[in-house]
Amino acid sequence: MTSSGRVWKFGDDVNTDLIIPGRYLSKYDEAHLAEHAMEGLSESFAKEVAPEDIIVAGRNFGCGSSREQAVMALKRSGVAAIVARSYARIFYRNSINLGFHVFESDDANEAFSDGDKVSLDLIGHTLSSLDGARTARLKEIPHHARKILDSGGLVPHLKKRFGEEQDK
Repeated sequence: MTSSGRVWKFGDDVNTDLIIPGRYLSKYDEAHLAEHAMEGLSESFAKEVAPEDIIVAGRNFGCGSSREQAVMALKRSGVAAIVARSYARIFYRNSINLGFHVFESDDANEAFSDGDKVSLDLIGHTLSSLDGARTARLKEIPHHARKILDSGGLVPHLKKRFGEEQDK
Protein backbone atom coordinates (compact mmCIF):
# COMPACT_ATOMS: atom_id res chain seq x y z
CA MET A 1 0.00 0.00 0.00
CA THR A 2 1.28 3.44 -0.85
CA SER A 3 0.05 6.95 -0.30
CA SER A 4 1.33 10.26 -1.57
CA GLY A 5 1.01 13.67 -0.05
CA ARG A 6 2.66 16.73 1.39
CA VAL A 7 5.12 16.69 4.26
CA TRP A 8 4.17 18.69 7.33
CA LYS A 9 7.43 18.96 9.23
CA PHE A 10 7.72 19.44 12.96
CA GLY A 11 10.63 19.22 15.39
CA ASP A 12 11.34 17.42 18.65
CA ASP A 13 9.07 17.10 21.69
CA VAL A 14 5.75 17.86 20.01
CA ASN A 15 3.42 17.34 22.95
CA THR A 16 -0.24 16.40 22.92
CA ASP A 17 -1.29 19.89 24.01
CA LEU A 18 0.32 21.26 20.84
CA ILE A 19 -1.37 18.55 18.76
CA ILE A 20 -4.82 19.29 20.22
CA PRO A 21 -4.93 22.09 22.81
CA GLY A 22 -6.80 21.22 26.00
CA ARG A 23 -9.37 23.97 25.50
CA TYR A 24 -10.91 21.89 22.67
CA LEU A 25 -11.36 18.70 24.66
CA SER A 26 -14.82 19.55 25.97
CA LYS A 27 -16.31 17.97 22.82
CA TYR A 28 -15.33 14.36 22.19
CA ASP A 29 -16.15 14.74 18.52
CA GLU A 30 -13.53 13.77 15.95
CA ALA A 31 -14.58 16.41 13.41
CA HIS A 32 -14.33 19.13 16.07
CA LEU A 33 -10.91 17.85 17.16
CA ALA A 34 -9.65 17.76 13.55
CA GLU A 35 -10.63 21.42 13.10
CA HIS A 36 -8.02 22.27 15.74
CA ALA A 37 -5.31 19.70 14.98
CA MET A 38 -1.75 21.00 15.42
CA GLU A 39 -3.14 24.42 16.34
CA GLY A 40 -0.47 24.79 18.99
CA LEU A 41 2.22 24.76 16.29
CA SER A 42 0.57 25.75 13.02
CA GLU A 43 -2.40 27.99 12.41
CA SER A 44 -2.69 26.70 8.83
CA PHE A 45 -2.44 22.94 9.42
CA ALA A 46 -6.09 22.16 10.13
CA LYS A 47 -7.27 24.32 7.22
CA GLU A 48 -4.72 23.10 4.65
CA VAL A 49 -3.94 19.48 5.52
CA ALA A 50 -5.11 17.11 2.79
CA PRO A 51 -5.88 13.40 2.80
CA GLU A 52 -2.69 11.32 2.61
CA ASP A 53 -0.44 14.13 3.88
CA ILE A 54 2.34 12.92 6.16
CA ILE A 55 3.77 14.42 9.31
CA VAL A 56 7.56 14.14 9.59
CA ALA A 57 8.96 14.94 13.01
CA GLY A 58 11.91 14.59 15.33
CA ARG A 59 12.24 12.87 18.69
CA ASN A 60 9.58 12.21 21.31
CA PHE A 61 6.51 13.00 19.20
CA GLY A 62 3.29 12.91 21.23
CA CYS A 63 4.84 13.47 24.64
CA GLY A 64 2.81 14.95 27.46
CA SER A 65 -0.60 13.73 28.51
CA SER A 66 -2.03 10.41 27.42
CA ARG A 67 -4.98 11.97 25.59
CA GLU A 68 -6.10 9.77 22.75
CA GLN A 69 -7.84 12.80 21.25
CA ALA A 70 -4.44 13.87 19.87
CA VAL A 71 -4.38 10.76 17.69
CA MET A 72 -8.05 11.14 16.82
CA ALA A 73 -7.54 14.74 15.68
CA LEU A 74 -4.67 13.82 13.35
CA LYS A 75 -6.34 10.72 11.96
CA ARG A 76 -9.62 12.55 11.28
CA SER A 77 -7.76 15.45 9.66
CA GLY A 78 -6.70 13.07 6.89
CA VAL A 79 -3.06 12.54 7.79
CA ALA A 80 -1.98 9.17 6.38
CA ALA A 81 0.85 8.60 8.84
CA ILE A 82 3.46 10.12 11.08
CA VAL A 83 7.13 9.40 10.52
CA ALA A 84 9.24 10.48 13.49
CA ARG A 85 12.61 9.67 15.00
CA SER A 86 10.83 8.47 18.17
CA TYR A 87 7.50 8.66 20.01
CA ALA A 88 6.24 8.97 23.51
CA ARG A 89 5.24 5.43 24.42
CA ILE A 90 1.56 6.17 25.19
CA PHE A 91 1.07 8.19 21.98
CA TYR A 92 2.59 5.38 19.93
CA ARG A 93 0.31 2.80 21.53
CA ASN A 94 -2.78 5.02 21.27
CA SER A 95 -2.00 5.39 17.56
CA ILE A 96 -1.79 1.63 17.02
CA ASN A 97 -4.94 1.06 19.09
CA LEU A 98 -6.86 3.62 17.00
CA GLY A 99 -5.59 2.21 13.69
CA PHE A 100 -3.33 5.15 12.86
CA HIS A 101 0.03 4.52 11.16
CA VAL A 102 3.11 5.70 13.01
CA PHE A 103 6.62 4.85 11.86
CA GLU A 104 10.04 5.45 13.28
CA SER A 105 12.86 6.61 11.03
CA ASP A 106 16.37 7.71 11.92
CA ASP A 107 16.78 9.87 8.83
CA ALA A 108 13.39 11.14 7.58
CA ASN A 109 13.50 14.37 9.58
CA GLU A 110 16.80 15.34 7.98
CA ALA A 111 15.87 14.11 4.49
CA PHE A 112 12.62 16.03 4.02
CA SER A 113 11.44 19.61 4.32
CA ASP A 114 8.06 21.11 5.04
CA GLY A 115 5.97 21.04 1.86
CA ASP A 116 7.90 18.28 0.08
CA LYS A 117 5.79 15.90 -1.98
CA VAL A 118 6.42 12.33 -0.87
CA SER A 119 5.26 8.77 -1.28
CA LEU A 120 4.87 6.43 1.68
CA ASP A 121 5.34 2.74 0.88
CA LEU A 122 3.91 0.64 3.70
CA ILE A 123 5.13 -2.62 2.17
CA GLY A 124 8.66 -1.46 1.33
CA HIS A 125 8.97 0.57 4.55
CA THR A 126 10.17 3.73 2.83
CA LEU A 127 9.30 7.38 2.56
CA SER A 128 10.52 8.84 -0.74
CA SER A 129 10.37 12.16 -2.52
CA LEU A 130 8.18 11.92 -5.62
CA ASP A 131 11.20 12.69 -7.81
CA GLY A 132 13.05 9.74 -6.22
CA ALA A 133 15.99 11.89 -5.12
CA ARG A 134 15.53 11.24 -1.38
CA THR A 135 14.47 8.17 0.52
CA ALA A 136 14.21 7.44 4.23
CA ARG A 137 13.99 3.95 5.62
CA LEU A 138 11.17 3.22 8.08
CA LYS A 139 11.55 0.77 10.94
CA GLU A 140 9.17 -2.15 10.72
CA ILE A 141 6.23 -2.07 13.07
CA PRO A 142 6.31 -5.02 15.50
CA HIS A 143 4.25 -8.00 14.34
CA HIS A 144 1.64 -7.80 17.14
CA ALA A 145 1.10 -4.08 16.45
CA ARG A 146 0.93 -4.71 12.69
CA LYS A 147 -1.92 -7.18 13.27
CA ILE A 148 -3.85 -4.55 15.22
CA LEU A 149 -3.24 -1.91 12.53
CA ASP A 150 -4.28 -4.32 9.76
CA SER A 151 -7.57 -4.84 11.60
CA GLY A 152 -8.21 -1.09 11.80
CA GLY A 153 -7.36 -0.72 15.49
CA LEU A 154 -7.60 -2.59 18.77
CA VAL A 155 -11.40 -2.78 19.04
CA PRO A 156 -11.89 -4.22 15.52
CA HIS A 157 -8.93 -6.54 16.14
CA LEU A 158 -10.45 -7.89 19.35
CA LYS A 159 -13.89 -8.25 17.78
CA LYS A 160 -12.35 -10.26 14.97
CA ARG A 161 -10.24 -12.35 17.34
CA PHE A 162 -13.04 -13.13 19.79
CA GLY A 163 -15.50 -13.69 17.00
CA GLU A 164 -13.16 -16.32 15.52
CA GLU A 165 -12.78 -18.00 18.92
CA GLN A 166 -16.56 -18.16 19.43
CA ASP A 167 -16.95 -19.81 16.01
CA LYS A 168 -14.66 -22.70 17.05
